[in-house]
Amino acid sequence: MTATVKWRTWLLYLGVAAVVAYCLAPFYWMLVSSLRRSSDIFDTSLLPTSVSFENYRAVFSPSQGFGRALLNSLIVSGTTTVLALLLATFTAYAMARLNFRFKRLILTLIIATSMFPVVSIVVPLLKLFTDIGWINTYQAMIVPSMSFVLPLAVWNLTTFFKQMPDELEEAAMIDGCTQGQAFRKVILPLAAPGIFTTAIICFIAAWNEFLIALSMTNRPSIQTAPVAISKFTGATQFDVPFGSQMAAGVLVTVPLVVMVLIFQRRIVAGLTAGAAK
Repeated sequence: MTATVKWRTWLLYLGVAAVVAYCLAPFYWMLVSSLRRSSDIFDTSLLPTSVSFENYRAVFSPSQGFGRALLNSLIVSGTTTVLALLLATFTAYAMARLNFRFKRLILTLIIATSMFPVVSIVVPLLKLFTDIGWINTYQAMIVPSMSFVLPLAVWNLTTFFKQMPDELEEAAMIDGCTQGQAFRKVILPLAAPGIFTTAIICFIAAWNEFLIALSMTNRPSIQTAPVAISKFTGATQFDVPFGSQMAAGVLVTVPLVVMVLIFQRRIVAGLTAGAAK
């Protein structure tokens, strides 16, 4: 029996290791490729024969404008996340606490709106934003991104608020709080893990968005990092800057990885914990 348990434990560890290796292999190869010299970019060794940072220097060349693109991504992603959380928090609380007809149907429609493929709405949005003069503006990227991020935030927070017992507000109101004060002083602090987790998910989704940002901007000064990477140019017309693209991909990915690692406890708490302790 002990041998069987040990065997199952080893199988579990092997399975976890295989999943981790499968998920991290693309990032590892991107990192290794970014550290190769341009002449070694097609080398297939697991480690670079000669470590070079020329690709990272090329990324921050003034002609690439990558620093500005990172700032644009931060502005778009941060604004999208803040606006989505503000709207989703109140919407989710109402959906969790109020009883009205067709509530389940409304929740289903909310999450269904995020399932439309981006390519199906790009052309109508491009025509609309051209008519109202929104092309090459931040709002042309923020508003469409919210249409996909907001339903996800509402769905996640609704599930989290439903885990909180109604007695929390009732006890606060007995102590003299109004409904709004009970929500602000009692529910929101307890919901912080869920809100924080939702914020991370929304930020990552907005940070990685590509098609909308590509379609709504044509000025380098307003483009986000994913769009800037796709438009990197080599030394000649026929030169594809694989090394620079790999380096830029690392720079775009590392902040997300670091953020998740730093706040992993809060994320896990938001995914697993309710209000009742």
